Order: sequence, then structure tokens, then C-alpha cells
Amino acid sequence: MEIAKQTREILRKHDLRLKKGLGQNFLVDTSVLDQIVEAADLSEDETVVEIGPGIGALTEKLAQSAGKVIAVELDQRLIPVLEENLSAYNNVEIVEGDALEVDFDQLAGGDYKVVANLPYYITTPILRRLLEEDFSVTEIFVMVQKEVAERMAAEPGDKSYGVLSFGVQYYTEAEIEFIVPSSVFIPQPKVQSAVIGLRLLEQPRVEVIDEEFFFKVIRASFQQRRKMIRNSLSKAANINLSKEVVEQALEEVGIDSRVRGEKLNLEEFAKLSNQLYRGSKKVD
Repeated sequence: MEIAKQTREILRKHDLRLKKGLGQNFLVDTSVLDQIVEAADLSEDETVVEIGPGIGALTEKLAQSAGKVIAVELDQRLIPVLEENLSAYNNVEIVEGDALEVDFDQLAGGDYKVVANLPYYITTPILRRLLEEDFSVTEIFVMVQKEVAERMAAEPGDKSYGVLSFGVQYYTEAEIEFIVPSSVFIPQPKVQSAVIGLRLLEQPRVEVIDEEFFFKVIRASFQQRRKMIRNSLSKAANINLSKEVVEQALEEVGIDSRVRGEKLNLEEFAKLSNQLYRGSKKVD
């Protein structure tokens, strides 16, 4: 595998030891890199933000398809490596920074796609930030742990279905693009990976009175998955509602109080949270 040999040579040349704490697993399979770019369906007039470019293998592929690539790298040791490896591309901007803090909109100056082989330990906070902070991102294509991708795209009743499923599907159309074996990374992770595509909706999928309360209801419903929803919600400290209020709300929206939260879909949770919010007398 030629790219694997090149990666090892670059690491030796710059005397780089990969930092486990930064989740550094470099992708060394050209066909997988090509698949990621193909899934992102880039054009010459589009801007791409790449989070965690490493030594630039995916960055180079992106630069060959997109109009502009902004590569945000936290590890300052990799900045000169990226500058050297990508010197032939005048459409690449390398930014040293923390993806949990940088202003992507300011860097991109307009709409953009996010493409990344995300460090696994930081997948959820990065995705939450991209989805919740009203950035101008239109689509997200990221490599994540296979089980995390399955949770994002899961449907009611699936064993993977949970709070993350709702958080992602409230804002996006989620689809697993393809599965990636651990053998295509240096070093090899202990788990399989997957590339998932998240296409941002113009408006959240359902209308809720209060988003924060909506997600509190969802989290409370999944804290003990085997409990009936009336018990999960009436005993949840984060929403502080009586059993009577919970049972009345369930009855009014037509949900069986004995059902488990994992059986409800996004629309049902939206109706329930809105009714519970009214019942809590936070609105008239």
C-alpha cells in the first residue's frame, strides 16, 4: 500500500510520534479517500472545511475536487508537515486551531461542507457544535466509529436508537455511506469505522416550543431504557414533573403510558414534550 509507506516515511522524516490523546489514526488507503470525496460530491465552486487533516492525505484529495479547502489542525507539530505536503495547492488554507473553538463561518466566508476523519474521542462534541450553533454548513461527511454512525442513523426499536439519534435526526438527514475496516489506518484502531453523511435541513424536522426542554425529555426517557415512559419521566430530576402531569400529557397526545421511550419517534417526542411543557405551566 503505497500511501502507507509514504505516511511512515513522513512520520520518520519529521520525527513525529502520534499522540493517542488526540486520537490520531491516519487513513492510508487511496480507495477509501476517494470514496469519501465521492460521497461529499464536491464541485469547483464549493468550500470545504476539514477538521483534523493530520498530514494531509485527505486534504490533497479534497483540494483536487473543491474550490477551496480550509484545514483546521489542533496539533501544531503537524502544521509545517501540512504546509510542505500541500505546497502544490494554492486553494488550501491551513489553520492551527481547536475545532471546538474556531469560527468556521468566519474562515469560510459563506456556505460550506465539512469533511473529516474525526478523532473518535471528540466526535460528539464537534457534531453537537456544528449542528446546534447555526453555522453555514450545508452537509457533513465524517469518519466515526461504526457503532456511533449506527446510533446516528438508527430508527425506533433499534438497539442503537437513543439520544444521539434524536440529536442528529432533529437537524439532519443521516445516512451511512460505507463501512471502513481498521486495517486502513496507521495505527490501527481497535474498532471498525464508518463514513456518515449528514445533510442539514432548512428547518429542524419537528416544531417544538422549547428545544432545551425537548432534549431533556428525550434524555430522561432513555436514562433507564427498560422503564415505561411514564415512570422514566415522572422520576426524572431534570424535568421535575409529577406523575399526574406526565400521565395526562401522554393521554392527551395519544401515547400509551406503558410504552418505552425507545419505541417513540421524533414526531411523538415533539408532541409529548410540547404538552409536558404546557403542563409544567412554563407557558400560558
